Amino acid sequence: MAQTLDKMKNFIDTILDYQIWDNEIVKLSIQGIVEVILLFLVARISIWFIKRWLYNFRLGPNFDDGRRYTIFQITKYVVYTVIIVMGLETLGVEVTTILAAETALFVGIGLGLQDAFKDLSSGIIILMERTISAGDIIRIGEEIGKVESIGLRTTTIRSRDDILIIMPNHRITNEAVTNLTLQNSKTRFSIKVGVEYGTDVDLVKKILVECAENNKNTSNNESLVFLRDFGENAIIFELLFYCRNPFKIEAIKSEIRFEIDRRFRESGITIPFPQRTVWHMNPEKNNP
Repeated sequence: MAQTLDKMKNFIDTILDYQIWDNEIVKLSIQGIVEVILLFLVARISIWFIKRWLYNFRLGPNFDDGRRYTIFQITKYVVYTVIIVMGLETLGVEVTTILAAETALFVGIGLGLQDAFKDLSSGIIILMERTISAGDIIRIGEEIGKVESIGLRTTTIRSRDDILIIMPNHRITNEAVTNLTLQNSKTRFSIKVGVEYGTDVDLVKKILVECAENNKNTSNNESLVFLRDFGENAIIFELLFYCRNPFKIEAIKSEIRFEIDRRFRESGITIPFPQRTVWHMNPEKNNP
C-alpha cells in the first residue's frame, strides 16, 4: 500500500514538474499553471466576500451606494493586480526585469492612458467626497441634467431632452458644477423682457409678478422685478422667481412667457422689435 502511494506521489510530482516552456524569461510548468488557477479562484472568492460585506452590512450613514461601489471597484482592481503579479512570479516571469527592460514602452502606454487615469482619479474624488450623487440635478455651464449613475471613469447624465450623456469624470472636477439638489427646495431663475418706451412700468411690474406666481411650479410671494436697463428700443425688465422643479425649468419658463405675452396683449403693452430709420437720398434731386 505504501509503495502504491509512493508511486502515485511520484507520478503526480512528475506531471506537475513537467516543463511546458522553459527559457530565460518564462518557466512554464504544469504545477505553475495549477497554482495560477488556484490564485485566481482565491481572488474571485475574496472579491465575492468583500462585495457581500460591503453591500449587506451597515457601515454607517456616510456609506451610500456610491461610496460602496467606489471601495469595491478599487479593492477589486488592487486584488487582481496583486494576483496577476503573483501569477507571473509563479510562472517564473521576472516582473522586475520586464519592467526595467520595457520602461520606454510603459512610458508610452502611460502617456496614451493619461486621460483614462485622470478620469479614474476624478471618479474616486467624486464618489468619496459625494459632491454629487445619483439622482441629483446639476448644472454644468448652461446645461441642466439629472445624474443617473456615477462610475470610476464616467458619469451618466440624463438631459432635459431625455438624452443620456456619458461624461468623462475629469470634466465634472475641472469645470464649475452647480448641484441644484443641494440648494433649498427651490432655485431662483430669471426671464428678461422689453417693453416700449412710454409704457406704465408699474403695470408691467404687476403683470410680471402675477404671471410668475400663478404658475404651479413657482413659489408664491417671492417673485421680484427689476428694471435692468434703458435699451435702444425698449425698457428692459428682469423677472426673478423661485422654481420647485429646476429639471423642467425651460418648459416652465416657456409657460410663463406665454402668459406674459397674453397679459401684455390684453393690457395693450407692446414688446418692441429693433427698428432703424434709413434716409435715402435721391441723387437726381441733388444734381443741378
